[in-house]
Amino acid sequence: MQKPSLIDHLFLSFLIFVPITLIAAYVLQLPLAVFFLAVLAIIPLAKYIGQATEELAAHMGPAFGGLLNATFGNAPELLIGIFALQAGFIEVVKASIAGSIIGNLLLVLGMAMLAGGLQYKNQSFNKTGALAASSTLLLSAIALVMPAIFLQTAPATGIASTEELSVLVAVSMLVVYAANLFFTLFTHKHLYIQEIGKYQAKWSKQKSIIVLLVSTAFVAWMSELLVGSLRPVVEHLGWTELFIGVVFIAIIGNAAEHVSAITTAMHNRMDLALQISIGSATQVAMVVAPLLVMISLSFAKPMNLIFNTFELVAIVLSILIANLVVQDGESNWFEGVQLLMAYFIIAVAFFLHP
Repeated sequence: MQKPSLIDHLFLSFLIFVPITLIAAYVLQLPLAVFFLAVLAIIPLAKYIGQATEELAAHMGPAFGGLLNATFGNAPELLIGIFALQAGFIEVVKASIAGSIIGNLLLVLGMAMLAGGLQYKNQSFNKTGALAASSTLLLSAIALVMPAIFLQTAPATGIASTEELSVLVAVSMLVVYAANLFFTLFTHKHLYIQEIGKYQAKWSKQKSIIVLLVSTAFVAWMSELLVGSLRPVVEHLGWTELFIGVVFIAIIGNAAEHVSAITTAMHNRMDLALQISIGSATQVAMVVAPLLVMISLSFAKPMNLIFNTFELVAIVLSILIANLVVQDGESNWFEGVQLLMAYFIIAVAFFLHP
């Protein structure tokens, strides 16, 4: 039996923030502290959701695993988004969607390429699979840009027409992601299986299901507390909702991806590192955003896909530079530095943006 690594122990120790967050929220009633404690509590829970999903995929096969990953892979972002929409923080939700896409493509992928490149002069990966994922991301960029351009070029049509377009775009994106799953799991699975290999389950099926359900339930609880403490953070720290969504909340859900991508890159498995980073960005754009649009239809104020110009430009530029980096089928540490610098510039710009 494989011994838990130092990283496993670190995530396990972070679970202490779950009861601490509950004490701060219900006993001490410190909303400002609750925000940061909930952030620290969600990080290990997100990791265990991902690990439980992998374990179940090993027991039930890649097809079921792919569907399970699409459902639970971005559970923290989805749950935080649902509670934020319910509380009326629509702009925070949109910003977190933009931030998750930007963070996965620049921060996660950049750290993976830097970490792997410091150990290996050049790392290769399946060019065809990477370009297929990149083209799906470009399609998501088109889908996210269209509602905003539609409103700017035809303002007389009103917001109602734009909301109808957002629903249509959301349904289309879900259909495309379903086709993407079919592509990766059935018709062209040879492009993705070679490097990943067969994952050997370490947990029983029963343990995996219990960990998945319990972790998801606690993520929902922590997400509700996190969203409930958003307003005090805005008032006391002076942070904008845009910065909180794009940088802060987006990094929470990506914490597990950060560790996984870096670890796999350091083991010279860049195919898997790319699937983690680009795949997660694709899921946010093609699954999380559309689902939040559909779910919000039951709320008092539904969400549309009209992102502000600043967010759209940042998303499109992030997708373009990521596509340029992966198109040759090789990576090195300098490309990682370039991606990280791009993320730093964008993050500072969002911090300073009024």
